[in-house]
Amino acid sequence: MKQSNFQGALQQPIGSGFDKNSTAADVIKGIDLTGKIAIVTGGHSGLGLEITKTLASAGARVIVAARDFSKAEKNLSQISNVELAELELTDAGSVESFAGSFLASERPLHLLFNNAGIMWVPLQRDANGYESHFATNHLGHFHLTARLWPALKKANGARVINTSSWGHHASPIVFEDPNFQSREYDPMQAYGQSKTANVLFALELDERGKRFGVRSYSAHPGLILTTDLGRSITPDTMKKLGMLNADGNPVHREYTGTKTAQQGVSTLIWCATSPQLIDIGGVYCENTDIAVLDTDYDPKENWAYDTSKIKGVMPFALDADAARQLWSLSEELTQVKFDVI
Repeated sequence: MKQSNFQGALQQPIGSGFDKNSTAADVIKGIDLTGKIAIVTGGHSGLGLEITKTLASAGARVIVAARDFSKAEKNLSQISNVELAELELTDAGSVESFAGSFLASERPLHLLFNNAGIMWVPLQRDANGYESHFATNHLGHFHLTARLWPALKKANGARVINTSSWGHHASPIVFEDPNFQSREYDPMQAYGQSKTANVLFALELDERGKRFGVRSYSAHPGLILTTDLGRSITPDTMKKLGMLNADGNPVHREYTGTKTAQQGVSTLIWCATSPQLIDIGGVYCENTDIAVLDTDYDPKENWAYDTSKIKGVMPFALDADAARQLWSLSEELTQVKFDVI
C-alpha cells in the first residue's frame, strides 16, 4: 500500500480474469453494493447511464449529477435507487451548490465517478476564460472532488474513478499555456491534454488519499461509437481521424477494437468495485485490467486506421512532478484549496 504508481511503478496487467470483451454485468456479478452511496457526473446518458444502471442494479444509491435535467429525468425514469441533481461543471457556483447539498445530507460517499465530459469541440471558454475541455473534463471535477472530500473520507473506504481516454496520447499538460492563450488551438490536443489531466489527477489523489482509505483510478473505456461524446466534432477533425476523406465524404471502414457501452463501462466498474485493487491505486486501466505502459507510441501513425494500436498509458501521464504541478495549477485556477487532511 505504501508504493505509488509514480513513473508507472505499478502499471502492468494483473490478470484480472476479464478482458476487452467483458461487460459491466460480468464484473458486477456477485458484488453487493447495498448501503453504498455513489455519485456519477453525466450519469444520465452514454457511458454514465450504463454506470448508473449497473450500480443501481447491485443495490447502490446513485446520485446522478446532470447538466441537462429534463433529459436526465426522462432517461432515469425507469431506474430505481437513483437521485437526480443539477450540476454544471464549468460553473463554480453550481459545483458548490451540488457539493454543499450532498454534504448537508451527512452521508458518506463510497464511489465518485468523474465521468462527464466533452470531446473535440471548437474553441470555447468558460466564464473565467479557461479552455472548455480543460475546464469541463478536469477543473470542474477537481473542484467537485475537493468539496466532496469530507464525504469520501467518511466512507472509510472510497474510490474515485476518472473517465480518461487513450486520447491522452495527443498531448501532455502544456503548463506554459494550458488554456491556449498563446498557441494555436487544436481540438485533439485540447481534448488530449484534459484526458492526461484525468490520469495525473487520479495518480496524485491516490497518493494523497490512500492513508484515509480513498483510492483513485483513471480508465480508458474503449472506442465506443454509440455515445454522443463526439457531437461537436468538426469536419476538419473528422478528416484527421480518417472519418471523412479530403473531399468531405464519409469513409466507410470496418473498425476493429470497438466496444459496446456495456463493454466500455466494464473497466470503470472494475476500478470501482474489484477486490483485486484493494492495495493498488493510482493506475490507469483499460480492457478491464491495469493497462500497460506505452513506450512505443508513434504520433506519426494514424491510429484511426488500426484501432488495435489503441492501448496503454503514456509515461508523461504518470510523471510525479507533472502530477504535483497539475494539483497546484488546479488549485490556482479554481481558487479552491484541496487539502487532503
